[in-house]
Amino acid sequence: MLSLISLATLVSVVHARFLYPSTQSLPITYPNIEACVGLPVQYSCENTTVLTDSCCNVVQGGLVLQTQYWNTYTGLESQGQLLPKGSWTIHGLWPDNCDGSFDQYCDFSRQYDPAPSPSTLPDGTVVPPYQGPSVRTFIQDFGRCDLLEYMDTFWINQGAPNEDFWAHEFSKHATCTSTFDVACYEPGYQEHMEVVNFYETVTKVFQMYPTYNILAAAGIVPSNTTTYTLSQITNALYSQTGAVPYLGCYGSGTILDEVWYFHHVLGTEQYGHFKTLNSTTPSSCAETGIWYYERTATSERVVSY
Repeated sequence: MLSLISLATLVSVVHARFLYPSTQSLPITYPNIEACVGLPVQYSCENTTVLTDSCCNVVQGGLVLQTQYWNTYTGLESQGQLLPKGSWTIHGLWPDNCDGSFDQYCDFSRQYDPAPSPSTLPDGTVVPPYQGPSVRTFIQDFGRCDLLEYMDTFWINQGAPNEDFWAHEFSKHATCTSTFDVACYEPGYQEHMEVVNFYETVTKVFQMYPTYNILAAAGIVPSNTTTYTLSQITNALYSQTGAVPYLGCYGSGTILDEVWYFHHVLGTEQYGHFKTLNSTTPSSCAETGIWYYERTATSERVVSY
């Protein structure tokens, strides 16, 4: 007799095979970069000639930040929304301009954020809250259960469902990155394929920076009894990345909760080469006495990488 768990697993497998039989490929989500072959190869923000194809190079948002969180709880533990043990979590992939400024919510036709933040842009434009199907359904429509599982493991929201956070990051940031423009997926564009492609890209770049393991290997582990200096944390990360990241702290600069890794990108953000750079933003952490707190034990779960 099948257990309930085994039965549920069997049903999910049968359902997946019904949607996408083993003989059928999953829908594609990659952009069309045929026109990029033979074009000059240059890093974003470093080009000496005008980049003529914004689908082939990161023209808008060329200073790219891979950002991570260290939260100690989610607020939705009772619903099974837990943090990954032994890992920081994804914040996003941000497209700053070459001068360090940034744009946000650049395409309201692809605004999927149910609670925009900010709700009003600097020029006074109100960002309309999204009320349609969740971005989770976009990923499911492309049959990417594997991607969803990874995102539900390492891209965790605090105080709201994960998919709200994912929608915010796409709507606020990806719509301001030139290589995720809908035109880059023509011909044959399918609605929301660039959304799924963005999430694929975010998870790929996140895996370049195992922040928890780098720090732990240097003797810097979460603790409720020991503090660290800014130089200890910075030097540990620099030793493995070759660049100084931004470290973010709150509580008068004493509680560590963010790291941002800066890059210029050669080619597309989806598949190009990320060159690490020193942070262009000064750390908000104090020089000494930084707490890298342990998580609440009931707020995390053991995960596989």
